[in-house]
Amino acid sequence: MTPLPDFFESPLHLPFNSTSMDGFTLLPPDLEPPGTDGWWLALRSNALLLSEKGSIIDLPYGPCPADTSDSKSIFIGTWQGRPVRVMAMNQEEDVPSGFVLESLLSANPRMQPAHLSLGGLASQLLHWEANSCFCSRCGAALQRLPGEWGKKCEGCHYLHFPHIHPCVIVAVRRPGEILLTRKREWAPNRYSLVAGFLDPGECLEEAVAREVQEETGLRVKNIRYVGSQCWPFPSQVMTGFTADYAGGEVVVEEKELEDARWFPINALPDLPPKRSIARYLIDGAGAEAGTRDAGRGSRKP
Repeated sequence: MTPLPDFFESPLHLPFNSTSMDGFTLLPPDLEPPGTDGWWLALRSNALLLSEKGSIIDLPYGPCPADTSDSKSIFIGTWQGRPVRVMAMNQEEDVPSGFVLESLLSANPRMQPAHLSLGGLASQLLHWEANSCFCSRCGAALQRLPGEWGKKCEGCHYLHFPHIHPCVIVAVRRPGEILLTRKREWAPNRYSLVAGFLDPGECLEEAVAREVQEETGLRVKNIRYVGSQCWPFPSQVMTGFTADYAGGEVVVEEKELEDARWFPINALPDLPPKRSIARYLIDGAGAEAGTRDAGRGSRKP
């Protein structure tokens, strides 16, 4: 059973956001305290190495729990007053005795929200490290800037900082129904919401309207911001919206989607896990519809 809650008070409390990291402080790598034991975030792809004692799994603490022959650890900050270091595990390395690999993308992860969120941050920072060795302008090597996460090109001196890519995701509604889409590679009967990256020169609301029309042929109105979620796979921030149906018939954009259709809010297919802002928006649409229906039922003619 997952220790994640079945309900999140707001998008702010969703996993992968800093609020879920329970007091973690991000610090630049060059501020690592020398010779101090701490927590380890060791990753193999999107799986986090955790210590396992009976039914209890936890972050490793103390000496490095994995082989460091091909990977250098990186200090990223402090958690519970102790240093936190990340490292990428060798793909062929055996899992050490007393440890287990747990996927960060599991629908029902066994780890605590703080562990899941810290693992996501580790994945995002390792992605930045792996893709920031050389300058994208001139090809020269990059050197870390002291006291921050940026890097400076040795050749043209251009400054580089971790890339975060803004995306929109939207729950489109009409009375009693919600618009859901699915991609071919998803699990059978799994549906989610229209989502996509921003284009140059558009604001978030414009991206919502464009993505809905491109993927489904529908027009929307009353676009309203709900909240956001860091999505570190590898480096997105998902900005969540609701919108009302304004017109058109569903026409599926088959290059991206396998299906798109209206579903009754009380008869939904398989949905994204509750750790995602997609599910938060879908659940919110259902709760709002239920409130409206209850309100109508209480009115006297």
